[in-house]
Amino acid sequence: METIQRTEGKHISSWMIFLLAASCGLIVANLYYAQTLIGPISADTGLSAAAAGLIVTLTQIGYVLGLLFIVPLSDIIENRRLAVISLIVVVAALIGAIFAPNAPLFLIASLFIGLGSVVAQILVPYATYLASEEQRGRVVGNVMSGLLLGIMFARPVASFIASFWGWKTVFLLSAIVIALLTVLLSRVLPERKPSPAINYSKLLLSLITLLRQTPLLRRRAIYQACLFAAFSLFWTTVPLRLIDEFGMSQQGIALFALAGVGGAVAAPIAGRLADKGLTRLLTGLAMLIAALSFGLAYLFQNNSTTALALLVVVAILLDMAVSGNLVLGQRAIYSLGSETRGRLNGLFMSIFFIGGAIGSSLGGWSYVHGGWSFTTLLGIALPLVALLYYFTEKRALART
Repeated sequence: METIQRTEGKHISSWMIFLLAASCGLIVANLYYAQTLIGPISADTGLSAAAAGLIVTLTQIGYVLGLLFIVPLSDIIENRRLAVISLIVVVAALIGAIFAPNAPLFLIASLFIGLGSVVAQILVPYATYLASEEQRGRVVGNVMSGLLLGIMFARPVASFIASFWGWKTVFLLSAIVIALLTVLLSRVLPERKPSPAINYSKLLLSLITLLRQTPLLRRRAIYQACLFAAFSLFWTTVPLRLIDEFGMSQQGIALFALAGVGGAVAAPIAGRLADKGLTRLLTGLAMLIAALSFGLAYLFQNNSTTALALLVVVAILLDMAVSGNLVLGQRAIYSLGSETRGRLNGLFMSIFFIGGAIGSSLGGWSYVHGGWSFTTLLGIALPLVALLYYFTEKRALART
């Protein structure tokens, strides 16, 4: 099969873009299925209410570990083989979660679900190797749309399936889908054999050097960390408000979560506009939209139909801001060098996922201690922090 060294720079086919986008969405959804299933999973595994949050936390920890220690391997190991091995880990972990007899074993399985799911962050930079420079933003935008749709659909789909057939069916169906996907990718993906100049230990040490010597990476990661913190804060607390203020059932919350899917449309649009040189302008716009969306949520806090409709608008606007800025950031860092894209992407994603974890923690704390009003004020503050940092960009770039 032809290697990517010989195909790089050619135009990637629409079929391959679709396959990579669908793959990323199906894979990354495994990180989010459990978020709406914590109650029944805790009951079946004997996990206490106080420790139930570990189900999501350990999955995210596994993902961050994979970003730091597995994704960089894509710069030294043939990418198709690395992706297939990682997906086998996901399938095994999903099956392990289904048959786990107790909470500790289920939590270990959750850790490995997150660890293996980082293959999505191997496939995104992989797509850029197949794309020419002039179509790179569009390709990243389209592939990221698939990934974001996976994130946004995971919660409502899991809720609907579990309401009829139980939470184990969600994990079983995902294991079957990922197993089939593994076979498909192993057969159709072109090989990409990097030409590594360093071994694995030096590769990991180079992460520190890359982070220190790449100001654009640090800047884009901080931008996205602030926006993803706001995103996580919103989606951690809005289900609580929908229950407390609007009396929604689990299925009602699932329907609300579907509203966020509309925000994924921003990803391909942002990619195309970035190809036209509008990255900086769109970055500032994304931060403003995120702050204004929380401002709208702050102004309308009653339990009227109008307030609920505006909350749907807030969800869509916030998701548009976060998904659009994510594509802008990834396109920017992928332009820094083809031989370091795996490491750059791993650093970028791990930093902004840490931001997401902080946002989730802040959300739970703020809603308990200050209610929806305090939570929305924090939601306004997070993108404003990014915006203040954004205003230093032109001066910082001029110095470099």
